[in-house]
Amino acid sequence: MKIGIGSDHGGYELKEVVKDYLEKQGIDVVDYGTNSKDSVDYPDYGKSVAEAVVSKEVDRGIVICGTGIGISIAANKVKGIRCALCGDTYSARMSREHNDANMLSLGARVLGVDLALEIVGTWLKSEFQGGRHEKRVNKISDIEG
Repeated sequence: MKIGIGSDHGGYELKEVVKDYLEKQGIDVVDYGTNSKDSVDYPDYGKSVAEAVVSKEVDRGIVICGTGIGISIAANKVKGIRCALCGDTYSARMSREHNDANMLSLGARVLGVDLALEIVGTWLKSEFQGGRHEKRVNKISDIEG
């Protein structure tokens, strides 16, 4: 599995921790920046990771900003993206099992590191259940046009 990861300055430190965690799990990680705590604009990084997911350059994406809200909104503007902002492991599991989320968003200023890594681990190991959920996910895609 290949994961794309990106953050703004508010998510930079957590991005580095998540990247290290993923690499220790043997996951190939592509880092789309930012590469410091210097102020940048989160939409740029949400878009970069989302476009990499849609183009299949990576299998899934993880994006991080201060709250996770702005960067998830930006990512979800890219057609084909289902980016879920998760603050707990149950939501992370459901985002994959029921919604086939292809991106995960985290809020660095609202999550502790241990919980963030639990969320990432849960999200990665959870699989889309299909069935009745597939019809609903297809309806989401239909909204995009």
